[in-house]
Amino acid sequence: MPQTVKGVVSRAKGAPVELVDVVVPDPGPAEVVVQIQACGVCHTDLAYRDGNITDQWPFLLGHEAAGTVEAVGSAVTHVEPGDFVVLNWRAVCGECRACRKGKQQYCCNTFNAEQPMTLTDGTALTPALGIGAFIEKTLVHQGQCTKVNPAADPAVAGLLGCGVMAGIGAAVHTGAVARGDAVAVIGCGGVGSAAVAGARLAGASVVIGVDVDQRKLDWAKDLGATHTILSGEGVHVPEAVKALTGGFGADVVIDAVGRPETWEQAFYARDLAGVVVLVGVPSPTMRLEMPLLDFFSHGGSLKSAWYGDCLPERDFPALVDLSLQGRLPLEKFVTERIGVGDVEEAFHAIHEGRVLRSVVVFGANNPG
Repeated sequence: MPQTVKGVVSRAKGAPVELVDVVVPDPGPAEVVVQIQACGVCHTDLAYRDGNITDQWPFLLGHEAAGTVEAVGSAVTHVEPGDFVVLNWRAVCGECRACRKGKQQYCCNTFNAEQPMTLTDGTALTPALGIGAFIEKTLVHQGQCTKVNPAADPAVAGLLGCGVMAGIGAAVHTGAVARGDAVAVIGCGGVGSAAVAGARLAGASVVIGVDVDQRKLDWAKDLGATHTILSGEGVHVPEAVKALTGGFGADVVIDAVGRPETWEQAFYARDLAGVVVLVGVPSPTMRLEMPLLDFFSHGGSLKSAWYGDCLPERDFPALVDLSLQGRLPLEKFVTERIGVGDVEEAFHAIHEGRVLRSVVVFGANNPG
């Protein structure tokens, strides 16, 4: 039978979120009900609330989640009840033109649950990134569930569902950072600090964190940055990066902010034929104006990182295992553990730059 549980819903642009009753249907043939144990509060959830992604209100927010499979549909073969899973928003189809080319990370036909979760009056909810996990239990497609080591802390493992994976993947996959490389990361919030950790994991010898906030630079240093640059008025970021790299610039520069001015800084802060990776998400109105000749004369690669070019089935289990082995400090991304009723306050913490991640924790470990 359908279940009624508590979930966090956004009803209107910019309005405070509400903790309300949500109806979760029994799973259809390819669907799974997951009991959520923890879910990170990501800037993307805030973007949904503020109307910067779509206008399909009401939204069921939350997507960086880990939990336990409770029930499965009749055609589900990928997971079974009791499995500990991290949820992902790119469920690879295996059949589209990207998948047929062996580029599953660009899958064009990602799967979501077919049935909607609803308010008690029957109003269908739009789940954030096809997940909706600020809720005690959620309904997803089986391909959105990735099994990982159950010894992992759900509050830590769930962060791989979006921002942390985006940052690590921007360095490891999109930027293809190699041992001995020099890397600069512009913007050291959650995604940027994850890119710092990814660069160190890949063997970079120089990792430079760049930010206007000293607190974020301290986070970057804690996650492996060898140098930091406090940017802002009077600081020429490309020259500052070159001063730390023998005058040449970095092999890979990652823009985790996603503004024209930071992308331009990244472009000119790299070495000749270096790589620029854009992982920060620009707004639709932003424009870039630069001399076309500079694109030719500097050479190299200009790339965008979509979900860190990850494959959840490949990357989530490996990164969780590296964390459990003490080789990847994912636990450092969890700034605070909060209750499901504290999401609106967590959005304020994001605005003020006070956290890498607030994580909503359900069940016995709920701090509320």
